[in-house]
Amino acid sequence: MKYVFVMNPTAGKRKYREEILKSIRAAAEERSIEYQMYFTKAQEDGAIYVRELCQRCARKGEKLRIYACGGDGTINEVINGAFGFENVEVGAVPMGTGNDYIRNYGDTDDFLNMRGQFSGISKTSDLIKYRAEHEGIIREGYCANMFNIGFDCNVVDLTAKIKNLPLISGSLAYLISVFLILIRKKGCDLKIEFEDGRVTDGKLLLIAIANGCYCGGGVKGVPYCDLNDGLMDVSVVNNVSRTKFITIFPSYSKGTHLEKVAVKDKIVHYTKEKALTITANGKSLRLCTDGEITTQKRVEFFVVKDGFKFIVPAK
Repeated sequence: MKYVFVMNPTAGKRKYREEILKSIRAAAEERSIEYQMYFTKAQEDGAIYVRELCQRCARKGEKLRIYACGGDGTINEVINGAFGFENVEVGAVPMGTGNDYIRNYGDTDDFLNMRGQFSGISKTSDLIKYRAEHEGIIREGYCANMFNIGFDCNVVDLTAKIKNLPLISGSLAYLISVFLILIRKKGCDLKIEFEDGRVTDGKLLLIAIANGCYCGGGVKGVPYCDLNDGLMDVSVVNNVSRTKFITIFPSYSKGTHLEKVAVKDKIVHYTKEKALTITANGKSLRLCTDGEITTQKRVEFFVVKDGFKFIVPAK
């Protein structure tokens, strides 16, 4: 078994990164495990490195464990590089702001225990494949956790800027962004085409297309996700007033909002789908894919059953 850690050198504070590196080294020495470190150089560099690494190991018939050290964006890069290789398992060491994908499996502390990481077992997880088009350019890839369009995406976009301010933590930056975006009441104007022929067309507050439950550092907005049921969960929130959204946000954050009769199907429309197409009614839309934001015009989504193997640390 070959062990490789792919680290985003900008994720987390320097002291925290040094502690992670010490923890990896200590656990590896204790178990006499040889490992490699790779520090990404730019966005999408991790996917390129992982793809080439997987190809080399596949030719040798070598099994490979790759740990994404960073946030959800780093996990996304590793998964896009590793997709299609049966000899590869993907793990995660949380160093980002949100770390939302791993919340579907356990606490952050479990994933910081490197002894548990080395002795963990892998579980299959679905992926969501997307095909996006904007100004004649086609972009394809895979998402492990969640796509966000509208309010959630706008909040993530602003959080990335605010969290760099002094004394502002990731969770505080998210709450500040929620408040500021709510004041602007910026949503989205979309045409949503469901696989069964249904169409939703017009202004919405947000839409989430999800494999996992969490976004924004623990907001459980899509609470009924199952990581390997062969379906993506689609949550569409109507273009409600600021007052109404403030009222439901506490339960939305906890994932209990769909238990309320006044919310389910009246404010939030929640379904499970195998495929979906979204088109911006205007010039474009902002698409957040596992925390990374791009501008698109039209996006098609498809479920990939058992798309990869994810390492769950031993307790």
